Amino acid sequence: MAYDAHHLGPLDPRSKAVPVTAWGEDAAEFAARRPRLEELPTPLLTLDAGALADNVATLARWTAEVGVDLAPHGKTSMAPSLWREQLAAGAIGLTVATPWQVSVALREGVDWVQAAYPVLDPAVLRWLSAPRSGRVLVWADGVDVVARMAPHVRGAAQPLDVLVELGGAGGRTGARSLDAAVDVARAVRATPGLRLAGVAGYEGALAHDASAGSLRTVRSWVADLAALHRRLVQEGTYPADVPGGLVVSAGGSAYYDVVVEGLAGLHDPAGGVRVVLRSGAYVGHDDGFYRQVTPVNRLRSGGLRSALHGWVRVVSRPEPGLALADAGKRDLPFDEGLPVVQAVRRGGDGDTEDLTGCTVSALNDQHAFVRFGAGVDLRVGDVLRLGISHPCTAFDRWGLLPVVDDALAPQPVLVDWVRTVFG
Repeated sequence: MAYDAHHLGPLDPRSKAVPVTAWGEDAAEFAARRPRLEELPTPLLTLDAGALADNVATLARWTAEVGVDLAPHGKTSMAPSLWREQLAAGAIGLTVATPWQVSVALREGVDWVQAAYPVLDPAVLRWLSAPRSGRVLVWADGVDVVARMAPHVRGAAQPLDVLVELGGAGGRTGARSLDAAVDVARAVRATPGLRLAGVAGYEGALAHDASAGSLRTVRSWVADLAALHRRLVQEGTYPADVPGGLVVSAGGSAYYDVVVEGLAGLHDPAGGVRVVLRSGAYVGHDDGFYRQVTPVNRLRSGGLRSALHGWVRVVSRPEPGLALADAGKRDLPFDEGLPVVQAVRRGGDGDTEDLTGCTVSALNDQHAFVRFGAGVDLRVGDVLRLGISHPCTAFDRWGLLPVVDDALAPQPVLVDWVRTVFG
């Protein structure tokens, strides 16, 4: 898969992943000579080409086997070249999280976009009400949300598809009961310019680990979402004709197996119903939160592996047992756990060697505190490979990401670039 090197043009200092020696050089030509990792600056976040391809193929294959659709969450990477890879593998479209992200996806030519979010911006609603190609679906979780949308879609050239969002106690957004969700559905059905197109929600807001209790919570919610859809069918609340079919959508990257277990039976494209997963973090995966909760651990099937790694240089050894490295919160995610030290490249240019006994204990804006015990020898100039936790807050720190052939190899080399568009 070719990503972005071929159309980036000259590299320049505006991208922190670009080495000084490559300023002014064509991005494709730089990648074509396969520079070794030591030629790139630190701090650095890299993508592993093999892991990316395997992750995309793994979830595409699994969703096809279990018989549901996939519209991966594009907010994870906001990288159009990665989106294209996911679509080419069989995804029916993309999910996004904000009105602006809807506009980016449409601009990139995605013709099926789900905004897992209530779109209330009047200008965006009017824009979506104008003639357009492709299908856009938005969420609503309250009668008040529908009322705020109503004046801006009246007279729409084509109805805007709305999914009723079901939530749960202590969760995030979403109607808090089936009756409340049915009221929202009726309000959507009664509003000119809107079209009731299905139901949706996010189970990941209700649980945060892979414990038996969390899995029971998710299963219960999934059963409620299925019950909501069936009730709307039985009560005749859905319109008779919904172009593209009704949509039942759930499934982040932590519990997609449980979601499929409870919803796959509803998937009937010939009958006008599609179950659509929205998993997004799987594309980069991680060595932290998602590694612990991923359904792969429960399915015991083909695995996902981390495609994201941080590379940081030891810049100070101010006291025994402490090293400071040149990456911090501006470079690496920290909201779901701190980075994990995995390996070292001695002097920055040696072969990558496994390293144990080191822990990242804190991050400042631009520094990582690395603690280590007796028997560990860290020196100024050594480069550490870090595993990260939570890919969704990793991509947004980098406008341009180097793609290496194999981040675990003794001498990784750059083979491409991925551009992100976070605004």
